Amino acid sequence: MVPADNGVRGRAAGAVRAFVFATMAGSALAAAGATPAVGAGSEEPPRVAVQAPAGGAAAVMPRAVLDRYCVTCHNDRLRTGGLSLAAGAVDTADPSRHADVWEKVIAKLRTGAMPPPGRPRPGEATYDAVAGRLEADIDRAAAAGPNPGRTSTVHRLNRTEYRNAIRDLFALDLDVTPLLPGDETSDTGFDNNADVLSISTAQLERYLSAARTVTRLATGLEPTGPGFETFDVPLLLLQDERQSEDLPLGSRGGVAVPYHFPVDGDYLIKIELRANWQDYILGMGSAHQLDVRIDGELVERLTVGGDAPGRPAPVTFTIAERGDPEWEAYLQSADERLEVRVPVGAGPRTVSVSFVRNVWEPEGILKPRQAGEVLSNDEAYHGNAAVSAVAIGGPYAVTGPGDTPSRQAIFTCRPETAAPADERACATEIVSRLARRAYRRPVTHADMDTLLGFFDSGREDGGGFDAGVQLALERMLVDPDFLLRMERDPAGAAPGEPYRLSDVEVASRLSFFLWGSIPDEPLLDAAEQGGLTDPAELDAQVRRMLADPRARSLIDDFAVQWLHLRNLEDVTGDPVPFPDFDDNLVEAFREETTLFLASTLREDRSVLDLLDADYTFVNERLARHYGIPGIYGSRFRRVALPDREQRGGLLGHGGLLALTSYPTRTSPVLRGKWLLDTILGAPPPSPPADVPALPERGDGGRTTSVRERLERHRQAPACATCHASIDPPGFALEQFDGLGAWRTADEFGNPIDATATMPNGRTVAGMAGLRALLLERPEQFAGTVTEKLLSYALGRGLEHIDRPTVRAVVRDAAADDYRWSALIAGIVKSPAFLMRNAAAD
Repeated sequence: MVPADNGVRGRAAGAVRAFVFATMAGSALAAAGATPAVGAGSEEPPRVAVQAPAGGAAAVMPRAVLDRYCVTCHNDRLRTGGLSLAAGAVDTADPSRHADVWEKVIAKLRTGAMPPPGRPRPGEATYDAVAGRLEADIDRAAAAGPNPGRTSTVHRLNRTEYRNAIRDLFALDLDVTPLLPGDETSDTGFDNNADVLSISTAQLERYLSAARTVTRLATGLEPTGPGFETFDVPLLLLQDERQSEDLPLGSRGGVAVPYHFPVDGDYLIKIELRANWQDYILGMGSAHQLDVRIDGELVERLTVGGDAPGRPAPVTFTIAERGDPEWEAYLQSADERLEVRVPVGAGPRTVSVSFVRNVWEPEGILKPRQAGEVLSNDEAYHGNAAVSAVAIGGPYAVTGPGDTPSRQAIFTCRPETAAPADERACATEIVSRLARRAYRRPVTHADMDTLLGFFDSGREDGGGFDAGVQLALERMLVDPDFLLRMERDPAGAAPGEPYRLSDVEVASRLSFFLWGSIPDEPLLDAAEQGGLTDPAELDAQVRRMLADPRARSLIDDFAVQWLHLRNLEDVTGDPVPFPDFDDNLVEAFREETTLFLASTLREDRSVLDLLDADYTFVNERLARHYGIPGIYGSRFRRVALPDREQRGGLLGHGGLLALTSYPTRTSPVLRGKWLLDTILGAPPPSPPADVPALPERGDGGRTTSVRERLERHRQAPACATCHASIDPPGFALEQFDGLGAWRTADEFGNPIDATATMPNGRTVAGMAGLRALLLERPEQFAGTVTEKLLSYALGRGLEHIDRPTVRAVVRDAAADDYRWSALIAGIVKSPAFLMRNAAAD
């Protein structure tokens, strides 16, 4: 909801809601109508390059191979797996007639998954020849008549895209997660899939409220009253060292909080310290100095602890014996006065709270590190205090809107006088410029009439020029042309037939693919001039955009979802098998993989380096976990890997190994499924609903290995087929424990067996063997990356009609060693990206 401001803005805010609800449905319906597309004409559609398979594949007779090895099960009578490959069911002479069936067959042939183990199998050369012959025939037909598929007509911006668009429009980087409805993740693994990005009336109310919050913050309007926002520090984050690069050298613990102060004024910063589960604040037996800083400048140094009155409870026995009442009260309230009120200028700043680090060596017997229930009971009376949360409240005593980056980005002009004509002229300049980028197209007179009408309402309600601009921008952010990415079929398009997208539509696709955000001025200029889809111009724009810092979206959004890195927040280690687990390790896992991925994109390396790189990024915590010596401090740095048998590429990243494990042990099944889905591009089917859990021990309580227990599980016929393809890749990673540390024995002391027989009959030994096997056929991994990139770029799941596009991109990129830029450029120039099928009806 958009509430009124002290009764002044109720009428204007209500007008936003009424206008948006009235137009949203109409715009969505019009998107499927007959609006001419810019640039649509009689140009030839882009073609897919086709390359004949190598060797003697052209002479191979697929029918003979199928009849010998496949039709025994896949015939008209048995139809195993719901599939018949008999001569009367599918055509081998013209595979394009049944391309949906043959693409499934090709996938099984390329991974060696069929025939199943134990059945007669052809040689590797025959697999390649048959698959190559089928692919060449299908690709030739696809090149003659491209089928780009049909993306959804209406595609709502997800939360990440909305945040990035606000950043690029208003120079305002704001976490919009609490403001907007959540995004579902589709079966493709990406949350930008149009099929799960519908919009409802309830969701629109959230967007209305978010638009008001964002635009008031961006324009510097005074909040209706002070507010408080609390930033919690994870409970299992150890605070014995410097926490981040945003905190000063010589500090310990604490947190650095990026915060946008809405206006110039006084703000209250309040610190809460960590306590055990009986609410005793930790470390109060000693004095601690606590620094509060804004943008690195010291605001105040507070002292807490060391002066507790009365007799304390026996150390670590607070649950059994209490101390004096005054001591008890102090330990539960020592942080009540840890607050600072300070004047702060409006804009984005970093608020940091950290302890002054005292370097000393404790005397006495070295105690083992505590974890689990023992840690939650201990008040660590003479240990380190830790920050639990930082709250920022305000503003109080407001002195003005300030000169923020947001106001500089919005108010590119000021009216010469307070006359309505002067103010409207300046507002027209501001609103037209921002609306062009927000709507991702040229603005029309109707657009401006609507937005300036809201400017007039805001100005006339007593808020003045700034308030009028704010209301116009609020209306802009709830317009369907901002919230929805709409692709309209051109007038006269034949039902179900492909047509070229307009240059403006391609600009939007391109910016959301590479930046997860709206097009910038150069991209819009090229599109509006009609030259964007010229091959040379398109290449130049792709190179420019990949060099822009906003291309980091390909890592933070695409790669993080592709590799399931968002699941790291669910990773935990049971304190019994993993007493060293803490949230510092999880944060290090995340940072290692994102820095590694970013380096390959920034340096435009081959995607094969994702598997075969000889370097990674570590700080002291992660280096200790990996056994890499000589690394100190919280700063991440690039290091050469000392042992390529243990680390190298994504397969050795602890975070990916941890998120495919259970809290107490490894899981070859989870790791195998992850590898099949994300690395091999052959996701296994979903398990049946009644699969029993794997027992924690063997028969009679024997301490058997996970491999032995899984082998017994696979004796059930219903389980054997799927596990034959899932388990082997997971077994190859068994030398990494549940948190990704290298090991030679499991939790019971059993020697690790990391050999695995893959579905194609090849045997590999450990991570190094699995990596070598994957690199033998580089086009397969490059194909998996291309599939994921294409699905993300189009915002839809891939179908069999997209397989020729994937193969063409991979073939063309081979000459450039499968570099990121080669794969991305191939996707951007493909018919699937530049074209779209008209609605069938």
